[in-house]
Amino acid sequence: MTEDELQALLEKALPPSDRHDVFVEECQDQDVRLRFSPAAGEEWTTAALLSLVDTSLRAASGLETRVSHLGVTVLRPAQAADVISLSRVIRRDGDSVHAEAWLFAHAVVEPMLHATATLRRTA
Repeated sequence: MTEDELQALLEKALPPSDRHDVFVEECQDQDVRLRFSPAAGEEWTTAALLSLVDTSLRAASGLETRVSHLGVTVLRPAQAADVISLSRVIRRDGDSVHAEAWLFAHAVVEPMLHATATLRRTA
């Protein structure tokens, strides 16, 4: 899938409240890099960051998947800046997909959050 194809799928599949001006920077095989922007004058809430994690994991594993198990480690507080996510599929096993996502503030230097998940394909 190309960056433009994934961008179109995300814009179609995500409700407006979960988009956060998502921009697909890179999409290779099962590795995806997305950029999210906060609304003007707003800071990232925990709920918003979990939405970014969900979007990132599903972008890598397929938008037809849903998270069934999620582990999140917060490494640093969020900043009022763009968030870059790097997500990838670790393993596919039947209807299950195991994936991880890293969230970074503004640049891919020091991560602020790491998540691992099992996702299930939905019909």
